[in-house]
Amino acid sequence: MPTISIFHHDFEQLVGRNAEISQVEAWLQLVKGELKDHNPANGELRIELQDSNRPDLWCVEGIARQIRLVLDAKPIEYPFLASKNQSKRRLMVLPGIETVRPFIAACAATGYEVTEEGLNQIIQTQEKLADIFGRKRQTVSIGVYRLATISFPITYGLVKSEKTRFTPLGFTEKMTPQEILTVHPKGLEYGAQLANADQVPLLWDKDGQVLSFPPIINSREVGEVQIGDQDLLIEVTGTDLPMVLLTLNIFAVNLADRGAAIDPIDIVYPHTTAFGKTVKTPIDMSKSQRISLKAIEHALGTPLGSEVIQQALSDYGYQVKSTQHSISVTMPAYRHDLMHVMDVAEDVAISRGYDSFTPIMPGHFTVGTLSSLEYLSDQIRDLMIGFGFQEMFSNILASRMELVDRMRLAGTPHGHVVEVDNAMSESYACLRSSILPFLLRVEAASPRSFYPHLLFEIGEVAIPDMGVDLGSRTIVTVSAIIAQSGASFSEIHSYLDLLMYYLVRDYRLEPSTHQSFLDGRVGKIICGKQEIGFIGELHPEVLEAWQINMPIAAFEFQITV
Repeated sequence: MPTISIFHHDFEQLVGRNAEISQVEAWLQLVKGELKDHNPANGELRIELQDSNRPDLWCVEGIARQIRLVLDAKPIEYPFLASKNQSKRRLMVLPGIETVRPFIAACAATGYEVTEEGLNQIIQTQEKLADIFGRKRQTVSIGVYRLATISFPITYGLVKSEKTRFTPLGFTEKMTPQEILTVHPKGLEYGAQLANADQVPLLWDKDGQVLSFPPIINSREVGEVQIGDQDLLIEVTGTDLPMVLLTLNIFAVNLADRGAAIDPIDIVYPHTTAFGKTVKTPIDMSKSQRISLKAIEHALGTPLGSEVIQQALSDYGYQVKSTQHSISVTMPAYRHDLMHVMDVAEDVAISRGYDSFTPIMPGHFTVGTLSSLEYLSDQIRDLMIGFGFQEMFSNILASRMELVDRMRLAGTPHGHVVEVDNAMSESYACLRSSILPFLLRVEAASPRSFYPHLLFEIGEVAIPDMGVDLGSRTIVTVSAIIAQSGASFSEIHSYLDLLMYYLVRDYRLEPSTHQSFLDGRVGKIICGKQEIGFIGELHPEVLEAWQINMPIAAFEFQITV
């Protein structure tokens, strides 16, 4: 969860009230925050936020804004979000940029003199939003500049990575984008997304002055904001337009809360986007949604009535219109996290205060116990350990290479896996569909241990199945391997037979084919009329892919109660 640093005096000014530390801690409940540390010497507060869906709260301005809304019980107006007039400034997007980093949003902030606390928060918010919300600058990156030295219109387009030169932040000599990617610390950290690109994104003004090389680094001449600067330019680039627009909205309202006047900028695209060909930013993306009052009351477990719910949501920053049975809610422009009625119900509870709800004691005495499936799993664990096997515990996430490629399953029915959307790492991009690859991973790391190696694991796997909700089924399987020079089908079969005997399970084997196993040395495990797993000797190509030098026999089957 995000943890941020703020300063007590700066927080008080933004909330508009003096507050002791104990009062600050009480207010933090309104933003699902917790005070982790307080330095009385300089007033620094370390706050951990428990809501990763609200990037607007990852800064002192957002925390203070949400608290001020509840305390004042009146909405905060941001007129620049409703402006219909043509902007004084324009930013031109050139054709071709859509192949690399297609979207941009920008605005000017004037009349606010940057303070030390304000600059610290700008930098912290920039880093938190780009690294966490923007997935290490892949989907969102942010640039802040000194507005006075910039001539409009600004241009956003692709340039040859070895021809343009400018001085990046942190350096004193001019460099090409290619040199920045190979030398500059930020280029080394974030340059992978632009590696081997002949053309890279660049921002420059009317006079040809380079502003930045997104998403890597700003120009030192205009991108080094200092204490005392009064006029700023903020731009956000990225690959997801709603995320880019939301990030700019957050920055705009933050600076507006500090007294800046926000001037929108027209972004002119060479093609039509979801918000038009010319997009005035900041822009209010909020849409109203109608929600049943009964659904909110059911979620909170108490009848509140439309007036109470409407007041609670209005105090929390929503625009609300209610009828007898439903309410129409619109989130403020700096929020975009309404995905389910439970999100609204939670905000009602936070706004009213959890202590306003009367707890209800359970009406029936119940005793917790393990499920029958867990009892069976424990029984299998005891038996396998008794047979001389060692239990493993693995993560449920893995790479496609481990689950599919190394197992020779690409292009086969066994090669279908549940993949994680927008995975942070290829190593954890898929839910495991089998436990066997994880046992092979352990075996590959254990060539110096005395043989034989007898390993097993019991756990959940995800099986793709478009016929069920969410497109996958979660089942529990047990997998075991024997690694030694004489490992064979007969040996692993003897352990399977012994396990089924003590479990009092009737089963049979039928010849089968499986790309991970040797032909003629693999079979299906059948219980009743249901195929529950497989058993066999692993194919040499699988062993070679895992760099395992010993023959391996294995089985894996679904546990059923």
